[in-house]
This record gives sequence, C-alpha cells and structure tokens, in this order.
Amino acid sequence: MLLKFFKKTGPGVIFMIAVIFIAVWVSAFIHPVSYPEYSAKDNYMPLYRLMVGLLGSGQLLSSIVSFSMTVVLLFLIINFNTTIFFINERTFLPALLFTLIVVAFPEFQMLNAILPASLLFMLSMKRIMDGYHNQGVAYNFFDAAILISTGSLFYANLLWFGIIVFIGIILLRTVNIFEISVSLLGLLTPYLITFGLYYVLGYDLKELGSLIYSNLFTDIESYSFPRLTIVTLIFETIIILISIGDIIMLQNTKKIKSRKTFSLLIWVFIISLTVYFIVPSVSVELIWIAGIPVSYFLSHYFIFTRKRIVSEIFFTIMILLVLLIQCLYILK
Repeated sequence: MLLKFFKKTGPGVIFMIAVIFIAVWVSAFIHPVSYPEYSAKDNYMPLYRLMVGLLGSGQLLSSIVSFSMTVVLLFLIINFNTTIFFINERTFLPALLFTLIVVAFPEFQMLNAILPASLLFMLSMKRIMDGYHNQGVAYNFFDAAILISTGSLFYANLLWFGIIVFIGIILLRTVNIFEISVSLLGLLTPYLITFGLYYVLGYDLKELGSLIYSNLFTDIESYSFPRLTIVTLIFETIIILISIGDIIMLQNTKKIKSRKTFSLLIWVFIISLTVYFIVPSVSVELIWIAGIPVSYFLSHYFIFTRKRIVSEIFFTIMILLVLLIQCLYILK
C-alpha cells in the first residue's frame, strides 16, 4: 500500500519522493513562465525586483531556480520536525504532502515572490521554537521577526504573519515587555534599512511607500478555480479538518513542547485563512505558506490514525487527484 510505504524512512522512500517531486514539476518546465502574469513587474517588492533583475528574463532559468528553492524548502520542512521532534516520528511525509498540496496550483510552480518568502518564514518558525525554555531574554524572537520582515520585502503579505512572533512569545514564554519590544524592532529593522538605502541612493521614498501600500492593500484579479481543483480542495479540506481534530483530541497525550509546536502551527493556519479571505491583495499563492502547517497536520494523522484502510484510501486519492491536475495542465 502507498501510505504504508511512505511512512518508512529508508533510502527507497527518499528516492520515490524525489521521483514524485520531479514528475509533478515537469509542468513547470513544459509551460515555463518567468513571473506570474497577474503581477506587474513595476509593482514587485524591492528584494523580489532585485532577484528578477539578477536572473533576467530567461524562462528556463526561472524554472530551475524555483525548482531548487522548493527542494531547499522541503529540506527545511523535514528538518523542522527532525530537530523539534513534535510529530514523534522520523518521517519524510511532510515533504511529500507539502508537494502534493502546492502542486494542486500548477500556475504557481514558477518563480514567484512567495517562494523566497516561504523559505525565510520556515527559518523564522525554527527560530521561534528555539526560544522554548531559553534562560533570560530570548533574542530568537528578534531573529524570527527580522526573517519574516525580510521575507515581506519579497512578498509583502508575509508581513501579516509577523503576529506569529508575538503568539510564539505568549505560547512559549512568560510574557516579557522587553522581548515584545525587541520583536517589534525586528519587524521594523529591514524596512528602516530599505528606506535608508533608498534615501542614500536618491530613490523616491514616496514611491517606495506607495509600492508597499499597493502590495498590501490593492485588489488583484481573483483566481479562477478549475472544477478539478475545487474537487481536490474540498477533499483535502475534509482530511485537514479530520487531522486537526485528531491533533486536538490527542493534545493531552503529547509532551509540552509538541503541544506548543502544534498550537503555533494551528495559529499559522488560522492566520493564513484569515489573510486569504480578508486581505484584497492575496490570492491562492498563499498556499505556499498555508501548506506548511497542513503538511504536518496530515502527516500526524496518516502516521497515528488507527483507521488504516481509510487513511490509505485518503492518501491514494490525494495523489491521484494531484497527478490528474498536473496531467491536464501539461496537456492544455
């Protein structure tokens, strides 16, 4: 059975995950698009504009870079559980499940602003959890705030996730006004540096302010969901709700650090949904952030559920739906 195989940790599992990842990424090379069509290049955030300028207009290069960055992100997703060990199992399932989640939207398997932002966000989550039980003032939250704020200079809406730093302080520490103040400074620092550089280099500060405002609050064209994608999302939503309910039911059986890690991930998921439905400048590209906690929720469910046959069916259908989406996208 597929799920039984992927729950293992041998080299064969790594090889098969790599095969699936490459297979579903073929569409990004068959239909290479340098940058999202919905976004005007003159509206890119400063660091993403710099990245685009360095890479040039080569479509193949942009596909290779997006592929490589996703591989690094998958490594960070696995490493997060390996170091904190909150799922209580050594597993590669989060990487596979994250891949299956994001490739349900093949249009976003290109180089886009949220990709580097996702990498920095994953690093910030690691820094937040490193603050657990630190003696004295934990500067981990300052580091996490800087990482999130820097990521927002690629993808502006990552800034909304700055709230996760303060949630982390509340969950992991005795609330300390100094740590909160330092975290606020961490969120501000990349922007202070950016405005300072613009001023020194003679660029228009008002234009920079307008750029940030536009990226945060301007309406963008809504995504048109294909029918198969809608079916896949409904199916995945059912499994996600079951997996979150399963985690909540088992919270009291887990170690304190595991409980707090899952609580933090649930907050990331809640913020993702809130931002998607409320912020006008956000579209389905946010799946790159929302998919991170979801990959852990589903991994926990598939590993620990006692309903083996049901979980095998869920897992197999999920893979088949995603592969069908990819095939239709390639053949369009």
